Amino acid sequence: MPLTIALAGNPNVGKSTIFNALTGARQHTGNWPGKTVEKKEGLARIGEQDVLIVDLPGTYSLTAYSIEEIITRDFIVRDRPSAVVAVIDASNIERNLYLVAQIIELEIPLILALNMTDLAASRGIAIDVTRLSEQLGGIPVIETSGGRVEGVEALRTAIAGLAEGRHPSLHIPYSPEIERELAVLSEATAQRLPAEVAPQPRWLATKLLEDDPAVLDALSEADRRALLDAARAVRKRIEAETGEDTETLIADQRYQFIGMVTAQAVHRPSQVVVTLSDRIDQVVTHRLWGVPIFLLVMWIVFQFTANVSAPLLAWVDAFMNQTLYGWAGRLMGAVGLGGTWPEALLRDGVIAGVGGVLVFVPVLFFLFTALALLEDSGYMARAAFVMDRVMRWMGLQGKSFLPMIVGFGCTVPAVYATRTLSSPRERRLTAFLATFMSCGARLPVYVVFGAAFFGAQSGHLIFAMYVLGIVVALATGLVLKHTVYRGQPPAPFVMELPPYRMPRLQNVLRQTWEHTEGFLVKAGTVIFGVSAVLWLLMATPIRPGAGAFNDVPPHDSIFGAVSDAIAPVFAPAGFGTWQASGSLVTGFIAKEVIVGTISQIYAVEALDEPAAPDVTVPQEAGEAALGLLQALALTIQEAINIVPRTANLIPGLSAPELQFFAEATAQEDASRVQAALLGSFSESAGSPEAGRVAAVAFNVFVLLYVPCMAAVSTMRQEFGWRWMWAQVAYTLGLAWVAAVTVFQAGRLVFL
Repeated sequence: MPLTIALAGNPNVGKSTIFNALTGARQHTGNWPGKTVEKKEGLARIGEQDVLIVDLPGTYSLTAYSIEEIITRDFIVRDRPSAVVAVIDASNIERNLYLVAQIIELEIPLILALNMTDLAASRGIAIDVTRLSEQLGGIPVIETSGGRVEGVEALRTAIAGLAEGRHPSLHIPYSPEIERELAVLSEATAQRLPAEVAPQPRWLATKLLEDDPAVLDALSEADRRALLDAARAVRKRIEAETGEDTETLIADQRYQFIGMVTAQAVHRPSQVVVTLSDRIDQVVTHRLWGVPIFLLVMWIVFQFTANVSAPLLAWVDAFMNQTLYGWAGRLMGAVGLGGTWPEALLRDGVIAGVGGVLVFVPVLFFLFTALALLEDSGYMARAAFVMDRVMRWMGLQGKSFLPMIVGFGCTVPAVYATRTLSSPRERRLTAFLATFMSCGARLPVYVVFGAAFFGAQSGHLIFAMYVLGIVVALATGLVLKHTVYRGQPPAPFVMELPPYRMPRLQNVLRQTWEHTEGFLVKAGTVIFGVSAVLWLLMATPIRPGAGAFNDVPPHDSIFGAVSDAIAPVFAPAGFGTWQASGSLVTGFIAKEVIVGTISQIYAVEALDEPAAPDVTVPQEAGEAALGLLQALALTIQEAINIVPRTANLIPGLSAPELQFFAEATAQEDASRVQAALLGSFSESAGSPEAGRVAAVAFNVFVLLYVPCMAAVSTMRQEFGWRWMWAQVAYTLGLAWVAAVTVFQAGRLVFL
């Protein structure tokens, strides 16, 4: 039977880094059975045996409240891994050892991975590893530094020792009153339950004394009732004898055991050492400066996302919608299908639809890279801490802000991330508000509209949309706090702040690729199917005489007729055209499809463009390669220019920007789609200036209206039909009111 090793520990102790170091590329990410919380497991070759490594969600205790904590407890208690590697933060050893003490009580083979020893040393903390192992009954204690991948081989050797059966056992010593009653309750448990159901009667008796009936969920009603009655009688005797609550007494005695262990093995300086992380936090988490610094960081992130990715976006756009589009036409002509519907499906359906979305892979890549850098550096936890005061305005705690940050990547995992919250009320409210965060799928819409209507200033539109999402979430939370959840205070905020560290390139690239890969998979499956169906609807005439199949004006197609019927609803918002309304309808399936729909609608205009010069495929490939090199150079230029652009936010300062190519600053993205958007919105709103206001209103609607079909389905799965429909109705109504307000107010103020 293969070994199964569970990695357990508090949040932010470096479990995932050690997991990556042990498993390398042999990893698999899925979901826990019956749940949609991410499950990471991988194979490690140790000696002559493959060992399955399972990275469990972080938890502070085996007394579980949130779904992720329940998963960790159930995997250790019920699935019974071959051994547990408890990863602890050496700089917070006392707090981390509480979970270790609970695992020790389970009598499961245990290894202690003493991580972040370099950080502990920087704080003047010296840990005698040999003495620590002796105090813990001889369990292996391995010093590791996941960031530098130190101690991994020693950890592998310790795991191999467990495979050979070398593992000591240890009992947590309790007071005579507790030990006497534990023996009574353990005997009752052993008599009542067979060994295969309760292999650790002492541990089960301890949990009963702690009044944790959740561990008895798998038992019959009669067994559960009998054991709970016995535990109730035992607790009464203990409380009568000691005058203290039994659960508190057990926790105190665990901490006394931890205190005895650390007194022998841990040596601290007489004066508290102020580390670099502490000094940075004095500024970054300051009650006055914390929020402005957070907003500045977000502004830099979105400048990085919009401007640095712009040259690569323009290159991919030209390659997909010109070079590849032309090659597809040549290929279909060569096989005798030129001018037929298969050619139209390939070029105007697949390439214009899926390709119109894939051009934004550089944008998403840079966004996910920026978020991964912030997470790996330790700033994300500070963002939650800084926002705690703001979140409490709407009845939530700072920890609820983390799912909202996840929402910047995708709404679906943001809803699932609420499972880390213990309160059902906070879970529902946080998931409701997370839908207003600008997910990565909305970003392509902002980018294409920003480039079309605002040129080099497109980053301001993107930043404004992200900030608006946060503001709307705060306002909505405030309203719900004083209506639906009136009189229900938020739970206390408890979160470990990890030390600041230099982000590791391997971790950043892995996280970036995982998120970008998800987008690519969606573009290759869901969006491909939508593009094909959309092409079919646009190629089919709505009535006789409107045209033939694959030879019909888009407005006279089935899709155009349906979109035209909806368009008047959006006229007060300035974008009452069938093109805009049609893209919003398909955007319910996936927000990325909005750009793909717009690309397909305007693809027909390519038929009226003059023929390109007669060049060979190798010549086109050479020009594409040269264009890629230039785009990479401009990407470096834009990354460097973030510094002067940020400095120029200071009034009166005008720092010069770097410019590799003289014509670069004068270039405007004049792609077919963006030019068509500019003309369509200007005509619909009445003037180019009003068209810009209408474009902003359109983006506001995209930000606020119903999230994608997958996110709505997730809301139903997690919180039920009633909550899902409430969210759909609220977001639709709010988006329409906000878009109309922006257009009408903007037209009055700016025009």
